Amino acid sequence: MKPAILNFMAIRQLTALTSLLLVLLSVLSLSISGLQLGLDFTGGTLIELSYGAPAPLDLIRVTLEKRGFDNALVQSFGSPTEVLIRLATSYRPGVGEEVQQLLQQATESKVSLLRTEFVGAQVGEDLRERSGLGVLVALGAIMLYVTFRFQFKFALGALVALFHDVIIVLGAFSLFRWEFDLTVLAAILAVIGYSLNDSLVVADRIRENFRRLRLDDTCEIINRSLTEILSRTLMTSLTTLLVVVALFLFGGEMIHGFATALLIGISVGTYSSIYVASDLLLRMNFRREDLVPPDTEPQEDARP
Repeated sequence: MKPAILNFMAIRQLTALTSLLLVLLSVLSLSISGLQLGLDFTGGTLIELSYGAPAPLDLIRVTLEKRGFDNALVQSFGSPTEVLIRLATSYRPGVGEEVQQLLQQATESKVSLLRTEFVGAQVGEDLRERSGLGVLVALGAIMLYVTFRFQFKFALGALVALFHDVIIVLGAFSLFRWEFDLTVLAAILAVIGYSLNDSLVVADRIRENFRRLRLDDTCEIINRSLTEILSRTLMTSLTTLLVVVALFLFGGEMIHGFATALLIGISVGTYSSIYVASDLLLRMNFRREDLVPPDTEPQEDARP
């Protein structure tokens, strides 16, 4: 028995309004507040310390904040006894020894300084330019691929869905002032790939049904296509989210931003492949003729 066709497009006006509001809120937050760039982009100081016992991360954060090292990122590094501290302040001679002595006074365990490194502002600027260029090149390549593989309207829908997902993830990081570093950038690139894959699965089924079914109602074909791939979409999204949630809860502070971006991006990407890319096909008046040329009447045999 075939499953009933779900009318996904019945709420497309509501979902379009929701997407528009989320994108506008994200753009507004990015315009006013920007992103809280991490050390990879802004430059600063890396200090690695070793404790004689498991390091008290909360105590380290409180101690550093009291001494004026605001927004210091403290995380375990390799083992519970090793700590990596990221300071947004400019490097100065002796800052590693100063932090080591400060933390030694706050604990009875022996604290050893392993290394002190400086990431300059010029490096941060270079990383920003390269990361932005990488995202633009990826989106351009996606546009060309989908255009040649499917059709231009499919490509435009997939590209708008990608921008929708990326802007919302960036907007969330801007709105809640979460640190944006290279791990988050890597997550955004992963979100682009995930969202594109979902959009292509939807596009492939819609194209197949346009060629297979003798229906002229675009909305009905889209609803039928989305219903047919619903189980695949839910299983893929849920199994992926299970892994991401595990990383979010138990992965530690080092990959917390990465997991957060993936958690938001996969959720929004699954939604956008259904209610952004597909809705745009309707708004662009997508028809069978965009994929299949009209049938021509067979020529009569003129031979005697």
